[in-house]
Amino acid sequence: MSNNPEDLKLLTLAKATMARSNSTSAAALRDNTGRTYVAIPVKSGEFEVDSLIAVLVVAKASSISGIEAVVTCGQEPAASSISAIKSEDSGAKIYLASEADELISL
Repeated sequence: MSNNPEDLKLLTLAKATMARSNSTSAAALRDNTGRTYVAIPVKSGEFEVDSLIAVLVVAKASSISGIEAVVTCGQEPAASSISAIKSEDSGAKIYLASEADELISL
């Protein structure tokens, strides 16, 4: 569990993104320079990615060099999505927001 104010900001961003987009989940990522990115799941025909992969793609498009933390809310991400974040930056903290808005480390 995290009480880091910066991680709690990610929770706020993810929840706001999920509500604004009327989505089943959302993720917010903070890179190693402090910039933040948000995303929701993407589905088009047979193509589908969860919010964790979607936010990684958005961040990578901005040429990030590292990940400090990612918070996802709503549906739990696939194990392969968690692995993709860890492959990108083994030190990245990944949290799932509980129903009570507690950040649970994945």
